[in-house]
Parts: sequence; structure tokens; C-alpha cells
Amino acid sequence: MDYVAALVPPVVMAAFFVGLIRVIVKTQGGANKAKEDAAVDAALARAEAARQAD
Repeated sequence: MDYVAALVPPVVMAAFFVGLIRVIVKTQGGANKAKEDAAVDAALARAEAARQAD
């Protein structure tokens, strides 16, 4: 039974890692992507305007 106790932590960590990767992949598109892109574009425009004003 020692081998079961030795294998449980890596299996649990692998399962959580797979879940984390799935969440990351699922949040990389759709409606959130458009909002994130717009926020980045606005931040870049503000930075560019501030650089040109100097």
C-alpha cells in the first residue's frame, strides 16, 4: 500500500494542473477577448499620446 500513498499526491497535482490549463484555455477567447483587446489598445493609445506630448 506504500505505492498507493506515493502515487496519490502526483496524481492529484496532475489533475489540478489539467483543470488549471483547461480554465486558462477557455478564458482565452470569446467576449472576454474583445474586452481585453480593447483595454490593451486604449492603454497603448494613452501611452503613445503621453509620449508624443513630451
